[in-house]
Amino acid sequence: MLDYKAIDIFTSEAARHRGQPLTEAVVDYVRNLKIAARCIVTRGIAGCDESGEVATVQLEVLSYNLPVRIYIVVPAGEADRVLKGIDGMVGEGVVALHDLKVLSHRTRNAFFPRRLLVRDVMTPSPKSVGVDTPLSDVTRLLLSSVFSGLPVVDSQDRPVGLITQGDLIARAELPLRLGLLAESDADRLEKVLDHLAARKASEVMTTPVITIARDRPLSEAVEKMLSKGVKRLPVVDADGRLEGMLSRLDIFRTVMHTAPDWKTFTAQKIEVKDLKRVGGILRRDTQTVGPDTPISEVIRIIDRDDIQRVAVVDDAGRLLGLISDRDLLRYFKPRESGIWRVLARMKSAVEKEACAGDLSRCLETTRAADVMTADLITVGEETLIEEAVALMTEKALKRLPVVDADGRFKGMISRDSLLRAGFQTFEPR
Repeated sequence: MLDYKAIDIFTSEAARHRGQPLTEAVVDYVRNLKIAARCIVTRGIAGCDESGEVATVQLEVLSYNLPVRIYIVVPAGEADRVLKGIDGMVGEGVVALHDLKVLSHRTRNAFFPRRLLVRDVMTPSPKSVGVDTPLSDVTRLLLSSVFSGLPVVDSQDRPVGLITQGDLIARAELPLRLGLLAESDADRLEKVLDHLAARKASEVMTTPVITIARDRPLSEAVEKMLSKGVKRLPVVDADGRLEGMLSRLDIFRTVMHTAPDWKTFTAQKIEVKDLKRVGGILRRDTQTVGPDTPISEVIRIIDRDDIQRVAVVDDAGRLLGLISDRDLLRYFKPRESGIWRVLARMKSAVEKEACAGDLSRCLETTRAADVMTADLITVGEETLIEEAVALMTEKALKRLPVVDADGRFKGMISRDSLLRAGFQTFEPR
């Protein structure tokens, strides 16, 4: 038997809290607590109250104020928390508390609520560019944005394409990722922008653009993102005009806001179905190197690997740090101007002509331990995917290393793997 409490509120349709119907206010309050509580609202067909008012559904006397009952079931330890908020909300009615013996409590992790629509989650009024916008202006916008993609619209504000960082690199010869370009000096940045100024958005944008209507279920948008392999979707209104952008980051922020603390649920002996853990979705093929590996070899590995990260581990496999191209830039930039050439032409970085003079010797003699980022955020294989989502969203991480209880490196998880795992949980069975 589980110890629960039942909170009964007897009120009426006319009851309000700050202008909102009391029933809606109470349901919203309980839902936003994100605790193991269930509530139901029922409307009576007749009744009376202490004021002498009579409510009925008889046709002769059409009632405008039928009685309402709000019934909340909650673990006993959470009852005071619920009552504390409700007490100030119920300005009219009776609040009762009952002991309740519960045989079992089972629930299911749905990752994000089924009721959500795209418009509830999207980023509204996004930045956009026209088909004739110079790529220099496109790049400036992307550099100032938290997103790495911009919708291209026609004269009617209808999306006709999308420009991403990948489009600029592949079709416009952008020499560096935007994150690295943002850290370059002003002269180098201006040279890149001058090179891009002669070309227009229409020349490099990805078409046809994949969009989603604002009133479609969020689950449909996620399915489209996964099946089409895209990271973001322009959101359109009924006339096809751009109204918002939906990204994986928008979805993850929603998960952070709506997901309860599943660990607390299980501690309360609540059976939660479909909980997904990091161990089931991590990539175990992440490349590793030792702390004494030359940076020239690290560059070869980063260049070959789509994860674009190298894990540095000791002889026992314990994670010491990570190396990315950003780490290379930060280490070499103050004293080796040639590092820009290495990062810009990564495919040629292993050739001697791409690393002339001192930089070539420097790449051979510098070790992985000198360059790596050692202050890492990690998770374990038993970490719930919602916890991983919260970490990656809060810290703006695209990848997260996974270690075991002894700190041994097990692999990496990405935003894409988290979204796929969450969507599999969401799909109806």
